[in-house]
Amino acid sequence: KVLKYSKEQGIQGGTIVLGHGTHKRPLLELLELNDTRKEIVLMIAERPVVNEALDYLEEKLKLDKPNHGIAFVVPVSQFLGLGDYEDVKEVPSGGLSMTNYKAIFTIVDKGKGSEVVDSASKGGARGATIINARGSGIHETSKLFNMDIEPEKEIVLILAKEGSIEAILDHICEDLEIDLPGNGIIFVQEVHQTRGIR
Repeated sequence: KVLKYSKEQGIQGGTIVLGHGTHKRPLLELLELNDTRKEIVLMIAERPVVNEALDYLEEKLKLDKPNHGIAFVVPVSQFLGLGDYEDVKEVPSGGLSMTNYKAIFTIVDKGKGSEVVDSASKGGARGATIINARGSGIHETSKLFNMDIEPEKEIVLILAKEGSIEAILDHICEDLEIDLPGNGIIFVQEVHQTRGIR
């Protein structure tokens, strides 16, 4: 539905990534309903289209109602390879309003995503989405029958208010010892607009 509605607003397409969301609510945890399947839709759009597309998605998907999804915009500095758009080596900044939210991405070994979520909740995070991934850093190369093995990873995406970012990062770094080689990576991105967050 998201891609269909986005195309109606002039966005040419997108990529869908599967993940699972976590809700930190005691009743849901008791009933084991705190883990839900999610689809993350990644799209690139020209700045003039973004506001109208977000408003349209909010209306069509009822993002103003609880548990109907979240939409947010992060800046892109370059993009190449989109057939319907001219390649852009540098996107000018400005034109989109900032929010008081940021996106925290934490990449850890498979099975440690829930530890990241638990640590982040101690710092004030209200939930997260865990995305399955693969890849290796310089500390994680291994071979089997002379073939490189890519370890499975989890990417934990957390949208949090700017005021709680440092506490969340501190708890994740301390609990998972992210500062030690091979334990993971964290990066934070600006979020320019959000829909569906309360």
